[in-house]
Amino acid sequence: MAIIAPSLLAANFLQLQRDCDMLNASEADWFHLDVMDGRFVPNISFGPMLIKFITSTTSKFCDVHLMIEEPEKYFEALKEAGSDSLTIHVETCRHLHRNIQLIKQLDMGAGVAINPHTPVDLLKDILGDIDLVCIMSVNPGFGGQSFIPHSLDKIRQLKEMITERNLNVKIEVDGGITLANAQSVIDAGADVLVAGSTVFNSADPGATIKALKQL
Repeated sequence: MAIIAPSLLAANFLQLQRDCDMLNASEADWFHLDVMDGRFVPNISFGPMLIKFITSTTSKFCDVHLMIEEPEKYFEALKEAGSDSLTIHVETCRHLHRNIQLIKQLDMGAGVAINPHTPVDLLKDILGDIDLVCIMSVNPGFGGQSFIPHSLDKIRQLKEMITERNLNVKIEVDGGITLANAQSVIDAGADVLVAGSTVFNSADPGATIKALKQL
């Protein structure tokens, strides 16, 4: 059964308490929080201050995805804000292993994300040191995009790498997840589904989360 991690990027920020309450009452497993800086991706979202407000509303796991340059500058602030796990992009980190060590030293889970054009093979030397890989199945920066079909091949390849080495690394898939394609993503090997627009734009978000959870 997959972990369902609705992305708050798609929430109504004028009704953020309401949406957090909805997630808490739902079958969602994690809160997924996207931090964007307008440099690595062409959008700006939110930072530690808002994350602290969000984490204060929940006891659920708070999964923070850093789509930013120089992410190491914010590790301590994000820890203080209540983050349970930080995921950083292989494309932004010149010293990826060092950054993973810093996250672990702050007693948070450590993940690495890869963009649609980035080959899974680049993860082979870091895979044994992390808890999660986030495969971006859209180009990062904006919600509501369509799933890139080639992502299924990347999920399968990554799953094989993890299985061969008997590692405990979760595969998270972020972008374009819908009720129509979620089963194929799970079948390919995904452990965590990040769903934003599919959840928050639906007529009944709680029911949509339940339907994803039952796949």
